[in-house]
Amino acid sequence: MPVVRLRHVHKGRHRDGRPRWLLRVPGCRAVTLPGEPGTPAFMAAYQRALETAAPPERTTPGSLDALALSYYASPAFTALRPSTRAAYKRLVEELRAGYGTRPIRLLEPRHIEAMMAQKAEAPTAANHRLRTLRHLMAHAIRLGWIRRDPTQGVARVPYRTDGYHTWTEAEIEAFEAHHPSGSRERLAFALLLYTGQRRSDVVRMGWRHHREVTVNGRAVRVIEVTQVKTGRRLAIPVHEALAAELDQAPRDLLPFLRTAYGKPFSPRGFYNQFCGWAEAAGLPPGRSPHGLRKAAGRRLAEAGATAHQIMSILGVTLQTATIYTREAEQMRMAVAGMERIGG
Repeated sequence: MPVVRLRHVHKGRHRDGRPRWLLRVPGCRAVTLPGEPGTPAFMAAYQRALETAAPPERTTPGSLDALALSYYASPAFTALRPSTRAAYKRLVEELRAGYGTRPIRLLEPRHIEAMMAQKAEAPTAANHRLRTLRHLMAHAIRLGWIRRDPTQGVARVPYRTDGYHTWTEAEIEAFEAHHPSGSRERLAFALLLYTGQRRSDVVRMGWRHHREVTVNGRAVRVIEVTQVKTGRRLAIPVHEALAAELDQAPRDLLPFLRTAYGKPFSPRGFYNQFCGWAEAAGLPPGRSPHGLRKAAGRRLAEAGATAHQIMSILGVTLQTATIYTREAEQMRMAVAGMERIGG
């Protein structure tokens, strides 16, 4: 067999004497390649390793840049969910763009407050920046770079918000009137409203999650989901309105919801697409997928569901479920009270 010579490929040996092949690109960590040079598996791995090889980023020791790269490699960061890591990294990289070369040991509370002041018009963003800095400073203390956390004593920016708008019944009817049964828009709407799940879970649902189980002697259709955010495993009974839409969906192994090109949605792509469908139905901006999750909780509470029943469907905490039941109970009690003094 002719000898295959490949750039940056070096022959080594395992501890037991067996030969192994390594890709050694200058400035990069060595990568072990499978099999023998020239085989399909070897060549495919070699090509992937070459494409991803990059010399380590050079940073000033003790700087925010160096701390960020160390944080990315730490268990505190790598143990996070991929979506959380991406969100944290976006915030860290924003800090690096403005302060990457600054030495960590010279950071003081006044500097942290100045960084937050740059986000003064967006209190949520300012508080996210503070939280990110606290993660980084905690890592710096673990490394021994600093002894005191400069974010301690720095207050969050106070603000009040009701969060995502909860869809009203009139808005629900308007969406259904504009988007007919059997359409992709209506299926997405039904999945959100009648399962009460987050968009990150809804975009993954497909026939592989659909089951028929026996409960109290009768057959019940359910959708099984393991929530991306919490890891909770739920079996959600299929509402008749959702069943009507599911029965019109293609029966294959792909998720129920797909882009115009037949590909699965990403959570962010689905969010943007769904908000556009809502505006096409004549609804104001801000009518989001999460607002339908909140509407599902409201409907359950108004129908008399207990906090634990809401927990079992939405996969929320008892505290959150109690908010829905408390608001619904307040309305029922207020109506009953007014009826006592009615004419």
